[in-house]
Amino acid sequence: MKIDRRSFLAFVLGGAAGTALSPLPWKLTDDISIWTQNWPWTPVPPKGETTYVDSTCTLCPGGCGIRVRRVEDRVVKIEGRNDHPVNRGGICPLGAAGAQLLYSPWRVRQPLKKMDGRFVPVSWEQAIGEIAGVLRELREAGTPEAVAWIADTDRGTTAELCRRFLTVYGSPNFIRTPCAQDAWETALYLTQGQRATAGFDLERATFLLSLGSGLLEGWGTPPFVFRARGALKDNNGRFVQAEARLSKTAAKADQWLPILPGSEGTLAFGLIHVLLKEGRERKPFVAAHTAGLEELKRQALQEAFSPEAVAQATGLEAKAVVELARAFAAAERPLAVCGRGAGRVPGGLQETLAVHFLNALVGSVNVEGGVIAVPEPEYIRWPEPEMDAVASKGMQTPRVDGAGSERYPHARYLLNRLPEALLQGDRPAVRVLFVSGGNPFYSLAGGERTEKALARIPLIVSFSPFLDETAAAAHYILPAPTHLERWEDVPGAAGYPKPVVGLARPVVPPRFATMPTADVVLRLARRLGGPIRAAFPWESHEACLRQTLGPAWETLRRKGFAVEEGFKPQPFETASRKFEFANADLKRLAAFRPLPAPGDPGAFKLTLVPFDTLRLTAALGAPPFLVKALESEILLKNDIRVEIHPQTARDLGLADGADARITTPQGSARVKVYLTEGIRPGLVGMARGLGRGAHDRYLAGKGVSANRLLALVEDPSSGLEAGWGIRARLERA
Repeated sequence: MKIDRRSFLAFVLGGAAGTALSPLPWKLTDDISIWTQNWPWTPVPPKGETTYVDSTCTLCPGGCGIRVRRVEDRVVKIEGRNDHPVNRGGICPLGAAGAQLLYSPWRVRQPLKKMDGRFVPVSWEQAIGEIAGVLRELREAGTPEAVAWIADTDRGTTAELCRRFLTVYGSPNFIRTPCAQDAWETALYLTQGQRATAGFDLERATFLLSLGSGLLEGWGTPPFVFRARGALKDNNGRFVQAEARLSKTAAKADQWLPILPGSEGTLAFGLIHVLLKEGRERKPFVAAHTAGLEELKRQALQEAFSPEAVAQATGLEAKAVVELARAFAAAERPLAVCGRGAGRVPGGLQETLAVHFLNALVGSVNVEGGVIAVPEPEYIRWPEPEMDAVASKGMQTPRVDGAGSERYPHARYLLNRLPEALLQGDRPAVRVLFVSGGNPFYSLAGGERTEKALARIPLIVSFSPFLDETAAAAHYILPAPTHLERWEDVPGAAGYPKPVVGLARPVVPPRFATMPTADVVLRLARRLGGPIRAAFPWESHEACLRQTLGPAWETLRRKGFAVEEGFKPQPFETASRKFEFANADLKRLAAFRPLPAPGDPGAFKLTLVPFDTLRLTAALGAPPFLVKALESEILLKNDIRVEIHPQTARDLGLADGADARITTPQGSARVKVYLTEGIRPGLVGMARGLGRGAHDRYLAGKGVSANRLLALVEDPSSGLEAGWGIRARLERA
């Protein structure tokens, strides 16, 4: 059998991906890696009784069920629960290495206050009292809206308590960290009238088209996605990956389409063009369940989306565009997904709408094997709090990030717009910032300008268990327990097509003087008194959980999860009661236009394209286990390697392994070159997740942060962060 160069690369990388993602190596190495590495801080399990505790992992939005093995009170292994509907025994590398976070010597062990540029220990009473004093002063000055809260989720009782605290205090500025679901939630609302998250029935699809999604790089819920990939193969289905580099996802696909970066939306509209022009839409579904088809035809049948024009924009051949459209339409249960890489950046709304339109044209919306609108959980039914005049006035002020404004009426959170808002005027719009679960000092693009904006905030309070970049810049650190030391309800699993609620529980007692974020909120409310205190009648977060869940508390405590097995998607809630390709809200959006990479092509002739890798997707960084397992193609000792095509290397006079300097309009960094034919010429690939601060010696000093070289790019239709790359130079160091 003859194997060409591209097929050979896919074969090699696909084999490596299969080995890395198979549960076998992780099961074999989990105990070894945690307990026998030559790390002096690693606890050695004593002899004693072995017990197992079921819980839910909260290290990513997946919400997988986990079984934790203990010897006496020591955690010695974490594995997936076989009976959990989301992961069914699977576990990702981060979840398997979770015990290293519990026993990390770099944890924040008690409340800290920054004094004269360094942190000093303080009591919980002192820290909460001093923060409450600042909050009281802002309210007395009539500016409660100057408080903001950044969280990594807006679901569950902890998030709702934080939002409720801001509401009764008088601030509308609760902000969720961005992800691909931002664009999908907006798309579902605009086309279906539903406030829901997007679930993807990957297991029952027969043709999966991924437009840039790193399905094997941490997208959605990793174990569920891994299992779905296997099911697709078992069903003789087809998997096509369209992206600019040969990622592990592309290597494991049946076909890799090496499109130009940033052209995913153009390709989606090109496929719609072919379907409509050739009449290949699912006519029974479209006729019975959709509205506005003529407006979609007017938009998609333009010459700009013809196969020839799309071929030029994407770097594919026109024939390949047509063949892909026909194969997709002919499949029994086709499904298209988007959300670049691990889905940590929302992307353009029009791009997501194009993919959703494509699914609707082939009848793959709210059906088996399609994209499912999963309703938001409704078990939190607290009475509305009573608000005083200060809170009522504060809640009527515009959000600091512009979400919900006349310009961006459908956006719920726009964290990417916060830095520019902070740089306006003599005084920053935010005077107090709480950060729970997010790490904006590291994760936001924009380099020094973003850091400068966030540093203008007079008081930053971090709830991180680790001294991450945001915690290091904070004025107080009020450390939360790790996911193995606290109660937490976990509603939903990223990308899972059914409603599910998990319960995380304390597997071991808290090791240090930490406090759950929800309990800090309750204590702050009691300190502030009046209507704020009255809005929080619970003595503790656990008491709040018990009351909120009601009869479900005992079921969840015993079983660990609840899933609506008989779930059926609800009817569309638009004015027409159909899926709408066009309506008044959609017409007000800016016309689709691919967003270019920022920078002058004359001065920066290459394009830097960041990519995700499964071992570095966690916002909190990576445990030593995962850092040690990073491929040498990404990290060689302490040097980050950037991918370039051999042709690009010849043009630049660079050899494999050469020291180089990469420069973008945002900054520059020293790197090492890695030559591969698995990336298009003219591109520079760089892994996200490195270049971390000094809070962990296994992460510190390793590589550089891609985010410091990138610029914030605002989607004109939604205001969401839509950046996919930036113009760059690569020169010999």
